[in-house]
Amino acid sequence: MSALKLAIIIGSVREGRFGPVVANWFAQQVDDRFEVDIIDLAEAEVPAALPAVPPMMDPDPVRPAGMRDLTDRLAAADAYVIVTPDYNRSYPAALKAAIDWHFTEWDAKAIGFVGYSGGSGGLMAIEHLRQVFNELNAHTVRNYVSFPRYYLLFDENGQLRDPEQPTADATALLDQLHWWTTALVAAKAAQVAA
Repeated sequence: MSALKLAIIIGSVREGRFGPVVANWFAQQVDDRFEVDIIDLAEAEVPAALPAVPPMMDPDPVRPAGMRDLTDRLAAADAYVIVTPDYNRSYPAALKAAIDWHFTEWDAKAIGFVGYSGGSGGLMAIEHLRQVFNELNAHTVRNYVSFPRYYLLFDENGQLRDPEQPTADATALLDQLHWWTTALVAAKAAQVAA
C-alpha cells in the first residue's frame, strides 16, 4: 500500500503563535507510512460568516477564491492531525470556521490531535474538537500529544528539551491513526466497488 496522505493542520492564526513550531516538530515524528502536508490556516481565506446554506446541506458551497487551496488539500488527505492551542478552555475561532466551511472533507476520516497551552496542554480544546468531529462522522483516535507549559518544553531553536515522552506519545498517536486510516480507506474503497 502506498503512503497515506496526512494533513497536519495548524489551528491558530494569531500573531506570534507557537503552532508552527509544534506542527514542524510533529511532522518530524511522522514515518514513511504517511505523506505529510502541513496546512497553515493563516495562509487561507476563511471567513467567520458561513454561507446562507450550511455546508452539510450543500456539500460544495461557493467558497471564497482564497479558500480553494485549503479545500483541495483537505479533500486530498486521508487523515488529519490538528495542532491546536487552548484559548479560554476551547480551540481557536479560525479553526472552527475552517471546520464549518467543510463537510464531506471530514467524512469517515481519522483525526488525531496535538495540543499545547499553559496548564492544560490543549486538552480542553481537544475534548471540544472530539465532539465537533463526531458530529461530522469523522473518527478521532484516542491517543494524543499534549504540551502543557509548552514555552518551557521547547528551546529557542524549536527543539524539545526532553523529547522522550512526547516522541513516545507521537508514535502511539501515529500507530492508531495509521490503523484507523487504513481501515477507513479500505472500507470506503469496498463501498465504492460494491
